Amino acid sequence: MTVPAPRSAFVKRRRYRFDLRSTALFFVFLAVLVSVLGLAARVAAGAVERRPAWVFVLVLIGVAGCLGLRRRWRLAGVARRAAAALDEAAREAARHLEAPAVSRPRTAVEVEVQAEAEAVAVDYAALTPEEFEEAIAALCERDGCSGVEVVGGAGDLGADVLAVTPDGRRIVVQCKRYDASNRVGSQDLQRFGGTCFTVHEADVAVLVSTSDFTAPALEYATQCGILCVDGESLEAWTDGTGPRPWDITPEAGTAGCETAGAGF
Repeated sequence: MTVPAPRSAFVKRRRYRFDLRSTALFFVFLAVLVSVLGLAARVAAGAVERRPAWVFVLVLIGVAGCLGLRRRWRLAGVARRAAAALDEAAREAARHLEAPAVSRPRTAVEVEVQAEAEAVAVDYAALTPEEFEEAIAALCERDGCSGVEVVGGAGDLGADVLAVTPDGRRIVVQCKRYDASNRVGSQDLQRFGGTCFTVHEADVAVLVSTSDFTAPALEYATQCGILCVDGESLEAWTDGTGPRPWDITPEAGTAGCETAGAGF
């Protein structure tokens, strides 16, 4: 049986072949480099000989360049760390914003405090007649009326505020900003009663005053179905402790006017 000869563990390497051209080019390049360095050294030596201070300037420029590069690298590192921190903070804020808010029921004290904060005290007696009309219009709009319009002035035919109640009825309001000593008389009610239903086609007719009403005025209001709102009832309407005028039927409202003189 023939046994194959084992392969040699040594691999024969290819011998390097001498190249005259490459060697010549290498030495030419080396000569040029040495010449350039020598010329640069000679120029630098001549410059230093003529102006020795340039050595100090060149050294300072070199040191400043090295420090600038080092500082730039350090600032770049700080900037990268700051950017990473800002990115993490932005992600954390986004997570908090996306998280659903957990609401808790308000306590009775919190509800009462909020109600007191929302209640606006208005000194109606300190307003001008025009400002009083604007305030009554604002009350109507606050409580859900639509199409609120202030029409008081010359030729208003007894209507100062026009609006539509939340249930769709047309409300006509006359405003009387009187002092406490000046009560609304029957003549005021008669003038208003002559136009509020026939001219302005009111479904709800209201006369609001900062003062009170005389007995004949309340009697006329009862006959005509006009709702009377005196100063006390106006305050209750304002702060929400009393009803809104259009929530009271004329019969119930005028009955209250007859008995107490402070109802609608």
